[in-house]
Amino acid sequence: MKIAVIGANGQLGNDLVAAFSENGDMVSGLTHSDIEISDPQSVSHVLEGIRPQVIVNTAAMHHVENCEREPASAFAINALGAKNLAVVARELDAVLVHVSTDYVFDGGKGSPYVEEDDPRPLNAYGITKLAGEHFVRATTARHFVVRTSGLYGKSPCRAKGGLNFIELMLKLAKERGQVRVVDSEVVSPTSTAELAQQLVQLCRSDSYGLYHATAEGSCSWHEFAREIFTLTDTAVELKVASADEFPAKVPRPKYSVLENRALKSRGLNAFKPWQQALQKYLGNRIKTPASQICT
Repeated sequence: MKIAVIGANGQLGNDLVAAFSENGDMVSGLTHSDIEISDPQSVSHVLEGIRPQVIVNTAAMHHVENCEREPASAFAINALGAKNLAVVARELDAVLVHVSTDYVFDGGKGSPYVEEDDPRPLNAYGITKLAGEHFVRATTARHFVVRTSGLYGKSPCRAKGGLNFIELMLKLAKERGQVRVVDSEVVSPTSTAELAQQLVQLCRSDSYGLYHATAEGSCSWHEFAREIFTLTDTAVELKVASADEFPAKVPRPKYSVLENRALKSRGLNAFKPWQQALQKYLGNRIKTPASQICT
């Protein structure tokens, strides 16, 4: 198939380009310099020139604090950008895969969220991402809206200063010998490589709709850090940080675990427990030259 991946130089986009290419697809990787999703004319011009069968959108304004400071910019990219892509996807009769977030929920449920649960975002980022979901679902029938959580991958995450959580933990352990991590936030840490493989599989189906797509199981950030240090045999003193030690500038959900109910009900779920995905990431990290690891 002919695939256009938007945000191809991002943490997820990089793995998507690789996964689709390995699957034998013709992939056009598009970055911000190639397409401006908040500009309808740019979206139309670029995608009509490629005429892809599948459009995968990973582009977004991810930085939560920046979204809160600049809600109009966040809405232009996360909401209207999704709408612009949906309009052109409909015109081209292409499938649109739109990547969304666990931040559409407020974390108050206390048990894994399923697709039927009512979203209640706490911040501008979550609100604008939810608006993007609504635009996609209302505009084009051939869509996959995919919510995910706690992403990490080998490519740098620009919204987080180039370091994913794993690399940050290992860096801090090496520099300080002691690391403090909160245990009050619970997520499903998800490998971008594993999510990319899931999206490739999903695109082969015509079971359009809303999906949750995360690694199986859940943990606190403290438990995640402990597993990282255990698997890498890192000598470090890991302590629990108090809830007010790293005060959040913007409200965030304390519990944002997603259940892949729709994937499982259609026999499409390809995710493994988060511990297995972490072990694979760390194994590949050892094989990767140091110059290629984001630090």
